[in-house]
Amino acid sequence: MSTMDEVVDGWLKHRLVVHDLLASVDDQGIDFKPWEGAKPLGELAVHIATSMDMFVKTVLNGEFTMPQKEDDFKTIGDVREIVHKYTTATTRDLKSLSKSQLTEEVEFNKDIAPGSFWLSNAIDHEIHHKGQLFTYVRMTGVENVPFFMKHPSELKK
Repeated sequence: MSTMDEVVDGWLKHRLVVHDLLASVDDQGIDFKPWEGAKPLGELAVHIATSMDMFVKTVLNGEFTMPQKEDDFKTIGDVREIVHKYTTATTRDLKSLSKSQLTEEVEFNKDIAPGSFWLSNAIDHEIHHKGQLFTYVRMTGVENVPFFMKHPSELKK
């Protein structure tokens, strides 16, 4: 991995698009799911935010850290607030990681790997679900969706 600022900026290029996608959805879209058994749109967005937080906290703590349960939302505005809260917290936590935390091995899901591996895995996980979110949003009728990632000049410092 490169410097943590570069990692954070690379991640934010994707996370801020999740914010944009959620801004394009109204309250009717919060419960949309493309098939029976799928996570509804609001739950998927919250899963994206809490999963990244879980991975980063796991690396910070040196051991698996359960994700926070965030299921008290009724509106898309509530979902946006949750995602924003986790974006702020995860940005802070990512920036606080030390080199030793990135190289220290951590057990997760019966696998042991350095913290940097788990961060890379977390970003891949988020991008995967962001792709699903794009599909959900389109299926709710939104025609104009954002580009899949932000330009570096659009990142807020």
